Amino acid sequence: MKVPTIGESVTEVTLSQWLKKDGAYVNIDEPICEFESDKATLEFPAEASGILTHVAAEDDDLEIGALVAKIDTSAEAPEGSASEEEKEEKSEPAPQPPTPEKSEEKESSYAEGHPSPAAGKILREKGIDPASVEGSGKGGRITKEDAQKAQPAATKDEKPVSAERSLVPSTQSTSFSRSERREKMSRMRRTIASRLVSAKNNTAMLTTFNEVDLHEVMKLRKQVQEKFVEKYGIKLGFMSLFAKACAQVLMEMPQVNAMIDGNDLIFHDYADISIAISTPNGLVVPPVHNVESLKFHEIEYKIKELAEKARDGSLTLEEMKGGTFTITNGGIFGSMMSTPIINEPQSAILGMHNIIQRPVAINGEVVIRPMMYIALSYDHRVIDGSSSVTFLVKVKELLEQPMNLLLNI
Repeated sequence: MKVPTIGESVTEVTLSQWLKKDGAYVNIDEPICEFESDKATLEFPAEASGILTHVAAEDDDLEIGALVAKIDTSAEAPEGSASEEEKEEKSEPAPQPPTPEKSEEKESSYAEGHPSPAAGKILREKGIDPASVEGSGKGGRITKEDAQKAQPAATKDEKPVSAERSLVPSTQSTSFSRSERREKMSRMRRTIASRLVSAKNNTAMLTTFNEVDLHEVMKLRKQVQEKFVEKYGIKLGFMSLFAKACAQVLMEMPQVNAMIDGNDLIFHDYADISIAISTPNGLVVPPVHNVESLKFHEIEYKIKELAEKARDGSLTLEEMKGGTFTITNGGIFGSMMSTPIINEPQSAILGMHNIIQRPVAINGEVVIRPMMYIALSYDHRVIDGSSSVTFLVKVKELLEQPMNLLLNI
C-alpha cells in the first residue's frame, strides 16, 4: 500500500492517524488510515483483504508513492470479523434497543472509537483519550460534537474551592505550572504559515479602510427573512450580500479581480469568491464559483455546504481550487478592525468586522446606526491606490443602498 497521487500540486502528505491497528484483519475498501495534505484530510482505503502491517508511523511525512503498509492477502478472515458479524446481524430478528452485548459487536466496525479529523484535533487539545469517548456518528465514529461535549476525567472530580478557604494562607508550597509540551504542526498549519509569509514577502501589500452603515441591509433582512426562509429553507445572511456586492463591483473593475503570472496579468470575466472558514486545523478558503451569476439563496446554500465540509474535514481538493477574490469575516469573533493578508495568487481580500451600534452624523443630525469597518488588502503591483479606494467605496454604496444591489445597478 503506497501513498496514491492525490493532486497535481500535492507532493507530500502526513499520516495523521491509523484507523486500523497493526496486525488487524482488514477488508477491501475499508479505510485503514487518514492522510493530511496541504488542503484536506483524506481516508486511505485498503486495496485488498488480509492482515495489515504498519510500515509508516503516525505523524510521518510521506512523499507520493512512499510505502505506507503491507497487507498479507493469503491470510484468512478470522472468526468474528466484520463481514461475518454483518451476516449474523442480518439473520437476527427486528432490531432491539442497544445492550452491552451488542456494543461489543460494534467494536468490529473500523469507525468505532475513531474520531473524525476535527474531533481528533479537539480531543488532543483537551488531552482526552478517544477510547473514553462514546461516538454518536455512523458506525460509532466520534463526531466533532462528541469531542466538544467530552470533558477530561480529572475535571469531573474537581470541586470549587470555597471563598473562605481561599482566604486562608496555605502552609504548603503553591505549585505554579512550569510544564511545556511540544506538538508537531499539522501539515495544513505549516502550509498556511508558509503561504502567509510568502504573501507578506512577495507582494506589495497595502490596506485601505472604510466604514459601512448597515441600517438598510438589516432593515431589508428583517422585512424579507420570514418569506425567504419559507421559500428557500435557509436564512439570508450578511455573507451572501457582501459576496454579491463584491462580485458586482469586480465585474466593473476587472483589475481588482486580476492576478500576476510571470510578466503577464490574468483577468477574469467571472467572480470566484473564496470564503475564509475557520476550522480546528486552521483557516481554509474554498471558493464559491460564479458569484456574479448566482442568486442570493444559491450563495447561502453553497457557503453553508462548504463550511460544513470544512469543519468535518471532508472538503475535496477540487473544492479548494481556484478563487479570484477572498472575503474573510473576523467580526464573528469580535474583531473591530484588522489588515487581512492576501490569499496568493489573488490580488485582493476584503475583511469584514464586528457590527457596532455607534452615533453617526446623518443630514446634520446624530443618530445611532449599526456600523462596520471594512478593509481591503491589495497587491499594489496589480491594483493602484485609487482603484482600491474606489472599489471599497462602490461596495459601501451598494450595501448602504441594497435596492441597487438587487437591481444590479
